[in-house]
Amino acid sequence: MTPPMRPPGTPHAVPSRTAAWLAALKVYGQPESLRLLALGFAAGLPLLLVLGTLSFRLREAGIDRATIGYLSWVGLAYGFKWVWAPLVDRLPLPGLTRWLGRRRSWLLASQLAVMAGLAGMALADPRTSLAAITGWALLVAFASATQDIALDAYRIESAPAEQQPALAASYQMGYRLAMIWAGAGVLWLAARGEAAGLAGYQNGGWRLAYGVMAASMLVGVFTALRAPEPQRTPLPPVRSLGAWLQDAVVAPFTDFFRRHGWHAALILALIAIYRISDVVMGIMANPFYVDMGYTKDEVAAVTKVYGVAMTLAGAFVGGSLALRFGVMRILMLGAALSACTNLLFAWLAGHGHSLPALIAVVSADNLASGLASAAFVGYLSSLTNVRYSATQYALFSSLMLMLPKFMAGFSGRYVDAFGYASFFTSTALLGVPVLALVWAASRIGPRR
Repeated sequence: MTPPMRPPGTPHAVPSRTAAWLAALKVYGQPESLRLLALGFAAGLPLLLVLGTLSFRLREAGIDRATIGYLSWVGLAYGFKWVWAPLVDRLPLPGLTRWLGRRRSWLLASQLAVMAGLAGMALADPRTSLAAITGWALLVAFASATQDIALDAYRIESAPAEQQPALAASYQMGYRLAMIWAGAGVLWLAARGEAAGLAGYQNGGWRLAYGVMAASMLVGVFTALRAPEPQRTPLPPVRSLGAWLQDAVVAPFTDFFRRHGWHAALILALIAIYRISDVVMGIMANPFYVDMGYTKDEVAAVTKVYGVAMTLAGAFVGGSLALRFGVMRILMLGAALSACTNLLFAWLAGHGHSLPALIAVVSADNLASGLASAAFVGYLSSLTNVRYSATQYALFSSLMLMLPKFMAGFSGRYVDAFGYASFFTSTALLGVPVLALVWAASRIGPRR
């Protein structure tokens, strides 16, 4: 006999909801997620070392805020990676591609280049050779952007679309763990490497710290060597240079506009400004900590360890919520929270040096950032045609950074003219148009 239906709200409804959440979280223990965790670490390590942590090092060395702002344009390498993404997507590397496959060969080559650039930054002194440290930072940024191209394609090709938010969360976890190491770890190592009794900037501590960071890229190298190459559709034979350019360069872009029609303009506008509040604000965060009198150990403990832990929590919450409630709803939530938390930095600027206040502000900001990042990566992945995964995702992630990074270059001059409180309030207001674009984009669905 068929058992009678239980009315809604009975105790048996609770275990089913619990089981659904447990099933959603179980994906993080799968081999694909664990590989993305390690590769995300390799991807996240270089970013702070050429942007955030570098700005702390430069400010401590006495470099003015305006120059630090302009040097943040090194990060524009990430904004133009779509230019060489077709080569990473289609061009084999002699010897390496036959041995490792198309994705892993580019991963390994870019990781080795990052290691070389970080070693160069370790040996340079910004007080006497600012041009040299800028050149090495450019190499790191270019190689890191190339690694991102290959890694994004690897992630997209490793699992179906419905699993991408969870893989994005695992990637974000590895990424944020690397940011703890490249943020708190660098500051801690630099402080431990300083000679006792000497005040002011000491390059010896930074030389030790950046040397250790170069060696830390071996996590990505070992993972790239051991990870399986994802299955891909064989590429058609090259008939001519023109045919290759058509298939590798033109087709990925025409495919996107063909699938989305006039909605493509709306989608690209959303991608271009979704992270604008965080990116523009982030360039001046470390100079702000230095000018507010926070020590290396204080910044390491609060913003680079505790804060990044909150980002990890936000990434897992964002990935899980996106699986359960849909990407667009969490995208809207992340956009609203990211803009609002910038106002907390404006409050902190007037509050003065206070570790409890710093902990509260950094916790809220990083929790919102992690949630928004996981949802946004899942959204970008849903827009990508797996046939052109490297090129199309590089276009999306490049577009995400181009305008924010360009505007961030003027952040130092803005702070000099109007102060930190006005600057942080302005970055919060930059997030208002994002809410309207997320709402408009939620009215349409991705076309396959």
